[in-house]
Amino acid sequence: MPLKIKSKKDLIPQFSQSSGKLIAVLDDEPDILELVSLHLRKAGFKVKEFETSKSFLKFIEEKTPHLIILDLMLPDADGLEICKSLKKDEKFSSVPVLLLTAKSEEIDKIIGLELGADDYVTKPFSTRELVARVKALIRREQNSVKNNKVKVGGILELDLQKYETYIIGEKIELTLTEFKILKLLCERKGWVYARDQILEYLGSTDKGVMDRTIDVHIKNLREKLGPAGSFIKNIRGIGYKLEE
Repeated sequence: MPLKIKSKKDLIPQFSQSSGKLIAVLDDEPDILELVSLHLRKAGFKVKEFETSKSFLKFIEEKTPHLIILDLMLPDADGLEICKSLKKDEKFSSVPVLLLTAKSEEIDKIIGLELGADDYVTKPFSTRELVARVKALIRREQNSVKNNKVKVGGILELDLQKYETYIIGEKIELTLTEFKILKLLCERKGWVYARDQILEYLGSTDKGVMDRTIDVHIKNLREKLGPAGSFIKNIRGIGYKLEE
């Protein structure tokens, strides 16, 4: 049976939702930039290349990319500091950052992730893996924006748009600070956050009352969350994490 084409639209290739997304790549090695850009463009992405942090920072003042690939070893700046600054800036805090680095030590990966990076690839790397990780981060961000909800353990749900919290479908009242702490823990389940990291996330700089402040908020959160309160775990001498 011959193939029937209903309209000219049927002849137009259908690309994935990630096609056309702008990826900013910052790396001081021209060969790496060319390799990464080539394969990202083949995957349907738009790519903007930068060899210096100065040119990169100037560009993002005017345009926000959908994802940033960031090399840690730069001649004119510290990649970790750039990552930290991006994640502290409300304009870029939700933009996924993938670290691309020659460093293989575990501590460098941990520091990068703790500063807010969403993933990392160590040089030398597989271009197929890199593209796959970029697609996964883009897809995760799209789903996050689309749903604007975080669900944990089948009983806890956060509506990030309305700042509302539900336990088994029933709305509970949290203070803004309590909601922010819960949001932080829920978005990276299993990650351990030190008390000073939580304070920094909240925008507080009063280190003198650090332990008491965070511990009180956590105590109140656990009580209000009821059966979901047990999801918040205390890591002795460090801080807190959330596990289902």
